[in-house]
Amino acid sequence: MNIGMQEIFLLSVIALVVLGPERLPTAIRTLALWLNRFRRSFNEMKSAVEREIGADDIRAQIHNDNVMHELDETRDMLSQFDQDMSATLDKEKHNEQPSETAPKDAPETLNKSS
Repeated sequence: MNIGMQEIFLLSVIALVVLGPERLPTAIRTLALWLNRFRRSFNEMKSAVEREIGADDIRAQIHNDNVMHELDETRDMLSQFDQDMSATLDKEKHNEQPSETAPKDAPETLNKSS
């Protein structure tokens, strides 16, 4: 409920005209008492309903589910990263292996020519 200063001023003027200056302070006090009782009753009912349905447990479960979902996503990302790194390392190992056409005993060929 969003009430601005203009609305409050307008309601005050109307109340002053309708009730008069003698009864207006009493009416405001009575209204304030009723509003406070209404708020208190509403908060008590809200608390009772939350206790009854276990709202705290539900909130905790939702939080735990969110955390587990994030952990699953992280595990999947790490697994994908591990697979990518393994594939990259396998490629590098394959590229670093000596080719079969290169001389295996290069020092011996130097010794034979001398």
